[in-house]
Amino acid sequence: MTDANDLVVLIEAVRQGNELAFRQVYEQTKTRVFNLALSYVHNREDAEEITQDVYVELFRSVGAFKGEASGTTWLYRIAVNKSLDFLKHQKRQKRFAFLTSLFDAQTGETLHHPTDFTHPGITLENKEQAAMLFKAIDKLSEKQKTAYILTKIEGLDNIETAQIMTVSVGAVESLLQRAIDNLRKQLAGLYKTLRN
Repeated sequence: MTDANDLVVLIEAVRQGNELAFRQVYEQTKTRVFNLALSYVHNREDAEEITQDVYVELFRSVGAFKGEASGTTWLYRIAVNKSLDFLKHQKRQKRFAFLTSLFDAQTGETLHHPTDFTHPGITLENKEQAAMLFKAIDKLSEKQKTAYILTKIEGLDNIETAQIMTVSVGAVESLLQRAIDNLRKQLAGLYKTLRN
């Protein structure tokens, strides 16, 4: 991602109605926003949709950006919220599809995770393990999932993560520890099942 100070300058220009600045913000940050969304949804089309939503929201709410957080933190916060909103909407669709299937087997479809999930930076040999890891991450609570994705997948430090999540650094450390403990339990069970 671009330098945080440069991003603040660009966002300020966007606030002033500079379309070129908006295009620059998009070009300089779209890959990181897309990868973050992909960490939540595991599907390119869904991640692209979330990425579009992030930039629509950025443009819509740029007037509310006061510079208290860095531009990067603000953008990540929008991306995390849009990703979580997307997942909530998907869960509602799944419930509706399940209920529909109870009444009408013809129209009852269930949504599912794609089996060919690939995340940039994951080698072919690690694809199966990554899919298992992301499946386990999906079972974490929203806050644990976000803390884990931001620190372990996006490589942010605990301070940046705390700013994005608007919690204390101690809360991030606690969420992270619980996430790691839960993942260990889930993956240990999974590996036992695979060995049998």
